Amino acid sequence: MSDNVPTASSITDGALDAVLVCQLAVAWAGEGGEDARLKWWATDLVSEFGGRDLFRLLLPHTAEWAVFEGAREAARRTDSELRSKDANPDRLMTLYSFGFDIDERLDERLADLKRRTASPLDALAGLRDVVASRWNKDSFSAWMTQLGHADAVSAPAGRRLKGEPPREIDQAARMLVAALHPLAPAYPLPHYRKPT
Repeated sequence: MSDNVPTASSITDGALDAVLVCQLAVAWAGEGGEDARLKWWATDLVSEFGGRDLFRLLLPHTAEWAVFEGAREAARRTDSELRSKDANPDRLMTLYSFGFDIDERLDERLADLKRRTASPLDALAGLRDVVASRWNKDSFSAWMTQLGHADAVSAPAGRRLKGEPPREIDQAARMLVAALHPLAPAYPLPHYRKPT
């Protein structure tokens, strides 16, 4: 493995939180349904009268977390399906697949935050800025471009970012989100191809 690929043990909670903000914001933006946004996955969990209403009845103390976790899982599955079409999917680093150890750390951090804080909007700095207001495609695009400029090219698996992934996992996540710009009708699977 390259020295440039981050290891799970070297990642701080702050970096994990920044990645989770990116994952949850994109998962929210990618939803379809009655209160459709980008329609990258066929869920309607975060909208007021979609999954949110149901989860408030079923899980009154963790409903806010459940809707975002459900949207994140829909995004993760779409990401996984698209990665599986590549000849070597394990070499692709995407917003929802950083590698087993790092993905496990992200899941553990999400579970820890869920135990300690009532709402993801309170637990994850910056998430509220992206998802708290009504959907606005231009505002979402502006948020993506604020994260940086990603030099990406079209590849069979999706949008491949040039070069090796940044060592800092939060910076890698920001670049993967920035590579979603310009927004496409289907999830464009921004990815780095990890070195062998």
